[in-house]
Amino acid sequence: MKRFGQRLGLKRGKTSEYIRYHQNIWPEIATAIHAAGIRNYSIFHFKGQLFGYYEYHGADGEYEACMKKLASAPRMQEWWDIMESMQIPDADRAEGTWWSEMDEVFHQD
Repeated sequence: MKRFGQRLGLKRGKTSEYIRYHQNIWPEIATAIHAAGIRNYSIFHFKGQLFGYYEYHGADGEYEACMKKLASAPRMQEWWDIMESMQIPDADRAEGTWWSEMDEVFHQD
């Protein structure tokens, strides 16, 4: 299992809409996330910033393939288009990414 922390900005005035979508996530999206090996997925909001946390429970070495499969899931691009219209990615994020990846510096079960 590998843990991921990510951050991203949220456009001013979009908080309520963003929350509303996530309170009623489309069934196809929830199914695709689970099929990709993602568990314990949470998104937090604070003053225009989003923090995402999830755990990947898939096979070692298959994460990238699982993420590509997730991207091609039914309605995923539609969902991402809606979400991305409300988000502000960091200018200095890694090339080819939307959310900025964070390094884990501490964990305790």
